[in-house]
Amino acid sequence: MTRRTVGIAMNGVTGRMGHRQHLLRSVLALREQGGIPLGDGTAVLPEPVLVGRSEHKLRHLAEQHGIARWTTRLDEALNEPDVQVYFDAQVTPARYDAVVAAIKAGKHVYCEKPTANSLPEALELARMAAERGVKTGVVQDKLFLPGLRKLKRLLDGGFFGRVLSVRGEFGYWVFEGDWQPAQRPSWNYRAQDGGGIVLDMFCHWQYVLRELFGPIRTVQAVTATHIPERVDEQGRTYPATADDAAYGIFELDGGVVAQINSSWATRVNRDELVEFQVDGTEGSAVAGLRRCRVQHRSVTPKPVWDPDVPSTVDFRAQWQEVPDNHEFDNGFKHQWELFLRHVVLDEPWHWDLLAGARGVQLAELGLRSAAEGRRLAVPELRL
Repeated sequence: MTRRTVGIAMNGVTGRMGHRQHLLRSVLALREQGGIPLGDGTAVLPEPVLVGRSEHKLRHLAEQHGIARWTTRLDEALNEPDVQVYFDAQVTPARYDAVVAAIKAGKHVYCEKPTANSLPEALELARMAAERGVKTGVVQDKLFLPGLRKLKRLLDGGFFGRVLSVRGEFGYWVFEGDWQPAQRPSWNYRAQDGGGIVLDMFCHWQYVLRELFGPIRTVQAVTATHIPERVDEQGRTYPATADDAAYGIFELDGGVVAQINSSWATRVNRDELVEFQVDGTEGSAVAGLRRCRVQHRSVTPKPVWDPDVPSTVDFRAQWQEVPDNHEFDNGFKHQWELFLRHVVLDEPWHWDLLAGARGVQLAELGLRSAAEGRRLAVPELRL
């Protein structure tokens, strides 16, 4: 098989998400499997060039995984003749300038969300890329989770009839960092560093709701900083200036109402860290990261409210498991594969920087809704 190498300048891969999901489980995994077969005897082989601020971390990472090239200078990586793609998993405030530099260098861009700190910046990136003919992609990993892919299968098959509502629960307890180390980096809880659960998770909820159920037309949100003080990686106490919980209501095209709670200050009493319940006229489903269970109209029980008598009904046992019927790969890796096929073969792709800007728009409107205490319209974005 003929190998076609695509160089990828990967910025921010010493961080948790960039390292685990994008470098190890996506790009290196694709390289280890021999590349991405194109069906004509050719395979696309991704070749990473590591970029970051810490020379020590980059050198260690490169030696650990047999990566030949790394640099602390972005311009140096962008000037590599075989580098066709720039990937960004840095903290949000650093993303705009780096993506601008990549677009000006004529590189295709794939990046984490949110794509920028503000909607004007996010739209400017999308416009700049469109004007220069650069292909772009934004990570929208939740769409590729096995549970949501099963849910999409149900939607495509008409299982629900008319969808009525969506209810989502996401989150877990992130330790404060004093008596147990926090499992998320401290910048997540500082607004001045691009932190906050709205900016993080509303970008996800935008594409999940839009892709599965339809465009969001209004948003109403309440935000909170439930844990006002945390301890950082150096053991220093700092004030949490960003929201760590958000409670949102979204009205979608067609009258569907979605309610999604997001919190880093909640303890989990559900089967998975995120779950969505979808109710329709013909049936309901509960989808998580991997599982999806359904209850059809024909087998829906008839509960009777009686608080004076202990319930003997096992409601969970009345739901049916949706089978895999498919071997699901890592969602990040799968989207990487689709993006690289888009770059090489120009295959259809719509998860671009404009899609990323919609996420930033919803986050901004969610924060504004919470500040003003009212429901806000979500206009459709155009370049």
